[in-house]
Amino acid sequence: MKYSVVTFGCRVNQADSLVIEETLRSRGGQAVSPADADLVIVNSCSVTATADQGTRQTIRRIARQNPAARVVVTGCYATRRSHEVAALPGVIRVVTNGEKDAWSAILDECPPVDPARFGDGEGPCGSSLQPGVAGRTALTLRVQTGCSEPCSYCIIPTTRGRGRSKPFSTVVRDIDRALDAGYREIAITGVHLGSYGRDLGNGDSLTSLVEHLASRREDVLFRISSLEPMDCTPEIVAAVAGSRRLAPHFHLPLQHGSDEVLRAMRRPYTAATFERLVHSIHDVLPWAAIGSDLIVGFPGESEQDALATERVVSGLPLSHLHVFPYSDRPGTTASRLSGKIDGMAVRARGQRLRAIGARLSRCFRQSQEGSCRRALVVDDGRSAVTDNYLKVPLPEPHPRNTWVEVTIPPATGDGQPATSF
Repeated sequence: MKYSVVTFGCRVNQADSLVIEETLRSRGGQAVSPADADLVIVNSCSVTATADQGTRQTIRRIARQNPAARVVVTGCYATRRSHEVAALPGVIRVVTNGEKDAWSAILDECPPVDPARFGDGEGPCGSSLQPGVAGRTALTLRVQTGCSEPCSYCIIPTTRGRGRSKPFSTVVRDIDRALDAGYREIAITGVHLGSYGRDLGNGDSLTSLVEHLASRREDVLFRISSLEPMDCTPEIVAAVAGSRRLAPHFHLPLQHGSDEVLRAMRRPYTAATFERLVHSIHDVLPWAAIGSDLIVGFPGESEQDALATERVVSGLPLSHLHVFPYSDRPGTTASRLSGKIDGMAVRARGQRLRAIGARLSRCFRQSQEGSCRRALVVDDGRSAVTDNYLKVPLPEPHPRNTWVEVTIPPATGDGQPATSF
C-alpha cells in the first residue's frame, strides 16, 4: 500500500500525523507523494477560515491529480465540519479528533482499504518511526490535548474537547521508544501544554515532567513547545537554565499588547506581566530564543490598541514573531462581537508587526554571532539547527541526525529561526 500523509496546522497535528505514519509503516506501507498514493490521510486545521480553505483546496487537488486515491480526513476541520468534509471528492472516511488514537482499527473499518495490501509490516519501511520520516529529523511528541480555558476567539476547545493529559508513565514510555528509534531531539507539545497533569489528579504537572526531562542521561535535547505566559513558571525557566537536556527556546503567545483587548480575548494576564516574564527569561538565559504569537484586527481593536502591541514587542528581546489576522470562527464569543476591523487596516497593521518581527529576528541573530552552540544536523546534511533555534549552514556535509558544534555566522538572509526540521 502506497500512502501519503498531508498535515496542516500546529505541532499537535504534526505529532498526531507521526502516530498515523507509524501505524501505516507498521503495516508495511510505503510513503509516496499524494499524486502516487493509494491512500491519502489529510490531517486538517481549523484555526482560521484560511486553514479550512487550504484543506478543501488540497483535497480537490488530490482528486484531480489522483482520482483513484482514497482520502481519509481527520483533524480540527474534519471534526468541526464533518458533513462538509465528507462531501468533498475522493473522501471515503472522516475521522474526528476523538477517534484519532485508534488508527489501526480505523484503517480496518475503511471498506476500500484492504489490510492485506499493506503487507506484513516487515518490508523496507520497517515497523516504526525513525529520524527523517515525513522529512523531519526531530520528533514531535504530544503529551496533552484539549483545552478547558477557551479564549474568546478560539474554536479549538470545541474541536479538541476538554484538557486531557497522557499518564506520566505513558509519556516516559513514548520517550524511551523514540530514543530507541534513534531520535536525538524531541519536541514536547500539547494544545494547552501548561495544563499537563491537572486532569490526572495525582500531582503530576508540566513542571514535574520538565524536571524529569532535565534529569535524563541520554544524548538528547528536549524542546518545550508553546507555553501560555501564565504557565511559564520560574521553576520551568530554572530547569531550562540548569540542564543541557532542555533547549533554551521558549514560545510564549502574547496575542496582543493592549490590556483591554487581552480582556476581550479572555487572556488571563496583562501586557506588563508578559514583559516581566520575557525580561526575566532573558536575564537568566540571554542566548535563549523567545518567540511569540500576535493577532491583529480583533473586533474593536483601535489604532491605539494596535500601536500598543507594536510598542510592547518592540521593546522586548524576542527572537521571532508569528503574526495572524483575526479570523471569525462561528460559535466563538468573539464572532458575535461588534466592531469588526476593515481588511485593509488589518493588513496594514499586520505588515507593521511583521516588519518589527523581522528586525527582532535580525537583532537576535546578530547577538549570537560568533557564539558556539550545539546543533542537530538536518535536511541534506548541509545545515544544522542550534539548541536556541537558529538554522546554520555547514561548510561540509555531515550525517543527518548527528550533533555538531557550530559557530553562529553573520546573518545572510532575514535572520528567521528554523521552522521545520
